Order: sequence, then structure tokens, then C-alpha cells
Amino acid sequence: MKSRLITLIGSLACLLLFSTLLHAQDPFSRFRNFGGGGGGRSGGADTLAHRKADTITLNYRYLDSSRYQKLDSSVYDFSRKMPQPPTWINLGNNGAAARNLVFSPRMISGWDPGWHAYDLYLFTVDQTKFYQTTKPYTELGYFLGGKSEQFIGVQHTQNVRPNWNIGFEYRLINSIGAFPNINTNHSNIRLHSWYQSKNKRYQNFFVLVSNKLAAAENGGLQNPADLNSINYSDQATLPVFLGNGLNRATTNIFNTPISTGTHYVNATFMMRQQYDLGQKDSIVTDTTVIPLFYPRLRLEHNISYSTYRYTFSDDSIAGSPLNTAYYTGKLNLPYVLTTDSFLRRDRWKDLTNDFSIYQFPDSKNPQQFIKVGATLQLLQGTFDTALAGPIATAHRLKEQNVFVHGEYRNKTRNQKWDVEAFGKLYLNGLNTGDYNAYISLKRLLGRRIGYLQVGFQNVNRTPSFVFDAASSFYLDTLKRSFSKENTTNLFASFEQPQIHLKLRGSYYLLSNYTYFQDYYKERQESALFNLLQITAEKEFIVARHLKWRALAVVQQVAGSSPVHVPLLTVYNQIGYEGSLGFPNLLLDVGTEMRYISWYKADGYSPANGQYFSQSSTTLHQHLPDITAYMHLRIRSFTAYLRAENLNSIAFSPRGFGWYHNNFVAPNYPSPGFVIRFGFFWGFVN
Repeated sequence: MKSRLITLIGSLACLLLFSTLLHAQDPFSRFRNFGGGGGGRSGGADTLAHRKADTITLNYRYLDSSRYQKLDSSVYDFSRKMPQPPTWINLGNNGAAARNLVFSPRMISGWDPGWHAYDLYLFTVDQTKFYQTTKPYTELGYFLGGKSEQFIGVQHTQNVRPNWNIGFEYRLINSIGAFPNINTNHSNIRLHSWYQSKNKRYQNFFVLVSNKLAAAENGGLQNPADLNSINYSDQATLPVFLGNGLNRATTNIFNTPISTGTHYVNATFMMRQQYDLGQKDSIVTDTTVIPLFYPRLRLEHNISYSTYRYTFSDDSIAGSPLNTAYYTGKLNLPYVLTTDSFLRRDRWKDLTNDFSIYQFPDSKNPQQFIKVGATLQLLQGTFDTALAGPIATAHRLKEQNVFVHGEYRNKTRNQKWDVEAFGKLYLNGLNTGDYNAYISLKRLLGRRIGYLQVGFQNVNRTPSFVFDAASSFYLDTLKRSFSKENTTNLFASFEQPQIHLKLRGSYYLLSNYTYFQDYYKERQESALFNLLQITAEKEFIVARHLKWRALAVVQQVAGSSPVHVPLLTVYNQIGYEGSLGFPNLLLDVGTEMRYISWYKADGYSPANGQYFSQSSTTLHQHLPDITAYMHLRIRSFTAYLRAENLNSIAFSPRGFGWYHNNFVAPNYPSPGFVIRFGFFWGFVN
């Protein structure tokens, strides 16, 4: 807690200092694209050298892409600011365990610890944006929501030199929630740096991310019918499976004790260095000389070090003894007593070294290259328990992986073909025999027709380590061995930007699919089964300023399968978008609706942090999820006002109220009526 307090105080002090020096402008209307890519022709040096007093050029790229992108100035999509995409559900509170309604199997080979219920709230290296900016840029965000929900976001980036950019991001999500023992407190920090030598030969990328996720777990309502009971007018008093009797969480973001719940902590340091060999060139003007460099060969070294700690604890304290009926009936742990403290914890360290070589067939097109490389991964796991019954033994595990990989990319200079192929093979170590093969072809058929993409991916992977009996979270009564999973994905997409239409189809073929069943049982489906998935997105202009954005996903499973998905998931946003005659205003106001067809939704087991397959409970929505919203932007100031879960309105049996909650998982209702208000404000120095 002291470290969080020091971090936040330091951040606020920096912001106060910046606020005295910065003046607010509208950066979005003046963004320019740098063009080019790392190691290739770039106008960045010249642009940065010729600064103007009232303009800013701000672009960014990702680590594994040389394409520059601009900041998005639209305001209709709330999920671009808050981690809650329309096809995702959480277990009743912002920051709670979440999953995607659209089937998304793990398509990554190699070592995986196995906890992904909180992935939505992580900062990652892959998501890091590396900026080029002519002036320092800062964005502040703050949200307030019902049930004492708070969100704080801070972002800053600047070029300390024309060829060196640094940046900082901080995010806090804190919420008490509508139900007992469901409070969350997540903090994320990211530092990043991108340096390029003046002669364009050398590049250095640095990222440091830290994630601290803390979420109380209540195991769901003991009796879902209690929502409508006249005995429980306050949903914060409903009986739950875990944490009954605990005091209500406080609104103090620095004091959020969690006696029964999940703590996931991870941190990653990554540094990538590149050195190019090729041809030097320059552009000479009347006043400057702009250096250019055309790479033919690139040497690359990556080093990363990550630590992971996954913990579930349920402490018996005064007024809240352990629910032995839950541990006996749900988890088959009859030896757990009311006075016990239940703890499961896995810790991992991952040190990875990679060396790669790039070859550029066309030196003037840095987005066409062939890449080959080899990687050494050193793993160390520490486990508090190893369960083969009621026996707990602390132990350690040291493993390694050696794998090779290759890649080909080509974004043709006429912008008509986009080719990407990737392969990875594990030669030795913990995941020997794992592989990943991917190829994608994208073609511009014509400006009036649009883009067509087709692709194929096949992944052979060792099941996540949580399925290994060495894990502290292995709660099954028998020690099982699992074969490698194999997943094939055939996909195609069509996009027509002029009419705002996107179509995508995926066909999955799965064998040896591993999953959890009934809270703790670890199983593998040996039979082959498949899943068809079709997604359509379209923006309709109903009237001059009245827009209808629609997203529909159809999914169907064929064959004997433990996978249950809704046949139809539909998200609609209908509203006014315009300026009301004010040149600096962008206003979006309307309603959002999400419909999820009935299906046997996965349950959730807090003790091992896993969603599990179940076939006994079918979920139906009372009404589609309904939200009324007003989003607006005035220059670089963006504000959001939202009234969510209007569908929970009820008039009986307890009279008027907001207690007809939709359920997102067995025993887990979504919250009732919630109002959210917040803003994001960008500053340019």
C-alpha cells in the first residue's frame, strides 16, 4: 500500500507541475502521419526539427509493426477508454473476472501458466504504443460510477530528443460493487522508451509493465431467487457462498483489504535492440540535411524477464468463518474446517533471450521482410502445495524451452497485397513438440469493392500449467496426464470502409481440448469437434445525424463438445452524432442494447480462478442489456455520461426498483442500475 501511495502522490505531483506549464489545445485536428517505418525512410527527424508554435504531430506504432497510426478522436466507443468491450461479460462488477462471449481458444503455443480470467485488465508489452511527437502530450482521465466505482488514468509521452521518445501510463480501477464481497482494486503501470540513432542504424525499445490485480470473490449468490425476495431490499446483504459476514469494503483506494479473493501480480521488463546494415542516403535542402537509411539486413536481440504470482486466499476471521459446505460440496475438500485459512499460490519467473535476423528484399520497403530466429526460455516455478489428496508439500520446478521461429511479411508498395506468414517450433524443453503455423493473405479488390482476407492457423500446444498436478491449483482428486491440444482455424474476412461494413467467418477444428468441469475437475475432450463463427459489423446512416451501429455474432458447435456458446450475440448502438452547429463540439447521444440468446453459460470457480463447463443451468435475459449514454468532445476534452442496466427496472414483487438483474454466469448476476460519469483531457505543451 505504501508503494501505491508513493506512486500516486508522485504522479499527481508531476501532473500538477505539468498543469502549470501546459496549455490545452486541440491535438486531434492537427495530427500528421510520419510515414515510413523503423530503419527505413522517415520524415520524423525533419518534422521534429521544424516545430511550429501552435501545432503538434503525434503518431504511434506497436512493437512488431512499423506502421504509424493516429490517435482516435471518436467518442462513440466507450470500450476504447474503459476495459469492457461489448462482447465481454464480467461477474457483476468492474474489475471482476471476465470472459469473451465470442469463442476465442488459446492460439499460442508454448508455456502458459493458465490464469486468464483477469486478462482484460492487464497492461502488456504487445499493447504498448511507441510514440513520435513534436511536443509533450499528457492525458488525464477520471471516472466515478455507482457503488463507489473509481477510475484514474494518466498518460504522458514526449520526445526528449528528436530521435528518442519516452512515455508513462498509470491506471487504477477501484469498485465496491453491488453485492457482498465483490470489491476490486487493480493498478497498472507502464514505462516505455524508443530510441533511434541519428544515422538510422540502431534502435532500442524498452518496456516495463507492472500489474497488481486484487478482487474479492463471493462464489455467487447462494439462491438466485433472493434477488426478488422482499427480505433483501439491499442487494449488498444477499447471502453468497464466500465472504459472508465480512464488513463492506471502504471507498479508500489505498485501503482495500481482501480476506477472501484473488491476488494476481505480474511484472515484465523487455528490451529489444536492433542494428541495421544497408545503404546510407540523405535529402539536402537549403538549410538542412535529412539522413536516410535503407536497411538490407537487421540483427535483433530481445531479452525479457517476467515474474508472476497467482494467489487465492480465504481467511477465517471473526464473523466470517469458512463455508465448509462450499468446499465440501463444490470442491470435494471435506478436510477444510471453518477455522482454517485456505490458500493456493503459484509463482513463476521467466527469463527469455531471443536472437533474430531480418532480410529486406526491397530496401525501400521496410514492411517487407524475412525473419528467422532462435529463443532460449528459462522457467522457474514455486508452488506452496501439491495436491494428490489433503497433503500439501511446497516444491520448486526448473525448466527450459528452446524454440526456433520464422516470419515473412509484405505490405506491397501499391497497398494492394498484405501477406503475413509465421511459424514457431519447440525443439527442446518443457513444451517440446509444440508448434504454431499461421498464414494470412489480404487483397484490395478495388476501392468500391473493398478488402478480402483469407487465412489459416494451426496450433499444437501443451495444456496450460494449471492442468499439471505440480500446480498448487490442481484440485482434482486424481493425477491426470493430458495430450497436446491441437486447434485449426480457417478464417476469412471482407471489409468495405466506404459503407462501414465488416464481415468475418471462422471455422475451428479442435482435438484434445482441455477444460474444467464442475468447479475443480480437469478434463480433456479427445473427440474431434468443430465450431463455426460468423461476425458482421455495419454502420447505417438512418438520417443526416442519426447513426445505427450494429454488431452480430452467430456461433454454432458441431459434435460432442464441452464448449457452450450463445447462438446469437447482438450489440446495437443508435443515436445522434453531430456538432449541433458548434464547430468544436462532437456529440454522441443515444442508447446501446445487447442481446445474448439463451445458453448454458460457463460457471466460475474462484478457488482455481477458472471458468468451467456446466450443463445444468441455462441462462435467459429478462430484457436485453440497455444503456443510455451521452458522450461529447470539445477540442481535447472528452466527457462520458452513461446510465447502464436500465433493463433491471422492476415493479414487482418488491415494488419499483432495479432488481431484475440479468445473470452472466450461474449464480452471478450483473449489477442493477448504474450511473457513470467521467472525462479524459489531453494537454499539449
